[in-house]
Order: sequence, then structure tokens, then C-alpha cells
Amino acid sequence: MSHRLSRPETLTALGIVAVAAGFLVPAMSLRPISALLPIAMLVGLIVLAVILLLMDQRKAAAGEPAQQMTKSPGRVAGAFALIVVYALATDFIGFYVSTVVAVPLTAFLFGFRHPLGLALATAIVVGAIWLIFDFGMSQDFPAGRLWAA
Repeated sequence: MSHRLSRPETLTALGIVAVAAGFLVPAMSLRPISALLPIAMLVGLIVLAVILLLMDQRKAAAGEPAQQMTKSPGRVAGAFALIVVYALATDFIGFYVSTVVAVPLTAFLFGFRHPLGLALATAIVVGAIWLIFDFGMSQDFPAGRLWAA
């Protein structure tokens, strides 16, 4: 049984469940309107991770060999680095400016190179966030320390 639990996709799914569940604790202490998005995203992550876990364990039970976790570790490392830079940039230059830069960079990093598609995806993501949260729910996003000083 321990061999089945050491498969890369199983370990990834278990890690996602543990981290997302850990982040649910502080998210529960937020005001209800502020907690809505983080809790929804964390619960969604947990559900998707459980599906990944079940699918991988079904493959293990059928005797399928574990798949290599990634065929391009450079892209994965770049994506994690981009997340860290995005979090720092959000604090310093604000949510919207950081997001307008991060969305096309992430897509480009994962191989999507069409400029019109990148611009359209960025406009849709940022526009939807603005419509739902800023306009619809009157929630302010961080403006950034650079502009507040």
C-alpha cells in the first residue's frame, strides 16, 4: 500500500489537500464577503486534488506505472518563481498592474505565444475580476505601496 501512496500524482494531490486545508483555517476568520473568493478557490483546489488522487489510485490498482511528474521542470520552476514575483509585485505595485503583467507571462511561459490571444485572455481575466469584485461587490484590491507612499 505504501508503494501506491508514493506515486508522484498521489503525493501532489495529498500535498495540495493538506496545504489548501491549512489555508482554509485563516480564511474562515475573514469577513464573509472577503472570505468568499479564497474559500471557494481553496475548496475547488481540494475537490480537484481529490479527483486527481482517485484517478491516480485507480491507475495504480490497475497496475499502470506512475507517470513522470513533469516533462519540462524548467517551466514548472518558472511558474513557481512567477507566483512569488507576482505576490511581491501585488504588494508593491498593486493587484491590477501585477495581474495585467502576470497573466500573459504565465500563458507565454506555458507555450501560448499568440499576441492577440494573450491580450484577449488578459483583458477577459482582469475585466471579469473587476466586474465581479470591484464593480459588483465593491471590494477593493491592493493598490500597492509604491502608489500609496
